[in-house]
Amino acid sequence: MKQKAVVLLSGGLDSAVTLYHAKNKGYSCHCLGFDYGQRHRTEIDKARKLAGMAGAEFTVIRLPFFWKGSSLLDMTEKLPQGRTLRRISSGVPSTYVPARNTVFLSIAVSFAEATAAGAVFIGAHSEDSSGYPDCRKEYLDAFGEVIRLGTKAGNEGKLKIEFPLIDKSKKEIIELGASLGVPFKHAWSCYAGGVRPCMTCDSCILRAKGFKEAGIEDPLFGGVHANG
Repeated sequence: MKQKAVVLLSGGLDSAVTLYHAKNKGYSCHCLGFDYGQRHRTEIDKARKLAGMAGAEFTVIRLPFFWKGSSLLDMTEKLPQGRTLRRISSGVPSTYVPARNTVFLSIAVSFAEATAAGAVFIGAHSEDSSGYPDCRKEYLDAFGEVIRLGTKAGNEGKLKIEFPLIDKSKKEIIELGASLGVPFKHAWSCYAGGVRPCMTCDSCILRAKGFKEAGIEDPLFGGVHANG
């Protein structure tokens, strides 16, 4: 019987690659998506599609962050648009959602322990860590200690956190995803939602940069390139 894993699946490119990586490692995956009051449901629909294509179970957890505190949650706040790569890499952006990964990982760990899963996967990576404090390796290592010290399964060495993309650039993540057969056209990156990506938010710009550097055409964006 395959070992079970819980995968945080947002519907974005990084979490899609993480899911396919876990699957390639031989895990039977159960994906968790969160309806937390974000600007759009496109990413949830994409996550459901990606999980189905990977042969994984998918559960949506409704957990509205009514306290806001982020431009991803507050429609009166403007999303960062048209920023240069230099500006994107400096400071914590308004799209940071307070303690989001701490909340999501806590729920995923509880779910994993209750269902006898051996690992929780998250698609955090190095390019996000400069802006999002809960995407840093130090944070994820610390959360691994929380699992070890604060859960029965962790105490017994039966549950761990996996973050396979942490040291990879977007280019390297896309190259890995291509080698694993990730259906990139179903991975949604845009913060704005809509029928088509906005092509100007930070996430769209970083995605375009990654595909350009990897020399792979993005089936969702076509020929869009990142700002300098």
